[in-house]
Amino acid sequence: MEPGSSTAERNSRAGRNLPAAIATGVGLLLLCLVTLFTYKWTFGVVVSIAMVIATWEFSNAFKQYGIQLTRIPVVLAAAVMPLAAFWYGVTGQLVVMGIAVLIVIFWRIPAGTIGYVKDVTSSVFVTAYLPFMASFLMLTLATDNGPTRVLVFVFLTAGNDIGGYVAGVLFGKHPIAPSISPKKSWEGLAGSLVLQTALGIGCFVFLLDAPAWQGAVAGIILCFTATAGDFAESAVKRDLGIKDMGKLLPGHGGVMDRLDSLIPNAFTSWALFTMFLGSA
Repeated sequence: MEPGSSTAERNSRAGRNLPAAIATGVGLLLLCLVTLFTYKWTFGVVVSIAMVIATWEFSNAFKQYGIQLTRIPVVLAAAVMPLAAFWYGVTGQLVVMGIAVLIVIFWRIPAGTIGYVKDVTSSVFVTAYLPFMASFLMLTLATDNGPTRVLVFVFLTAGNDIGGYVAGVLFGKHPIAPSISPKKSWEGLAGSLVLQTALGIGCFVFLLDAPAWQGAVAGIILCFTATAGDFAESAVKRDLGIKDMGKLLPGHGGVMDRLDSLIPNAFTSWALFTMFLGSA
């Protein structure tokens, strides 16, 4: 076996450049920590920037497929909605979402009727899928111990990727849905579940001062929603005939390729934290 061939094989089986992915992941984590535990609103700015870039990536990907997003109103919603949710709560989030939907519907009219339904529904889909769902993370951040809750959210989403990656590379033989994402295996899902359960218990007990059973439940549920988010984005990319949504993040592809499991978990973690810990 040639030197480095085992590393190449692992990268091939995992579908990513591991060293670059780790470096990128560590850099993003540090950025999150600095903004979370200094001025909370700066984390909202980071989320808004990520949403704008991800929206732009979606727009470019859809354009190749003949779908024209109403780019300006969707990008503006992506920039404004997370901060509106942080400062004005659910009311701010819903007001921006409602205004964005109306503007999208009216904005597209002058371009004519051909492709109107396709363009409008795609624009509403992107607005709901990205900034609306991400804004639930800002609702989490706005609580008294918001930075700690967001940190637990990060751990319980990253843990899904780490557990799935390690178990998948070492033991993965049985794909879950090969037609959508051939590198995701049942063995990888099992690894994610084990690590997520352990992380959930540890985070809830030591960081949130909450019962261990709540941490276990949160870890298991967030494992499934994160995995579903991975499959959802894979389905979108396969439908569009592309491998990555972008090339901005080394080892990951585009920003949207890094957000695939974070987006559904933003809502799910907010719901779980609110149910278990309250919304004060």
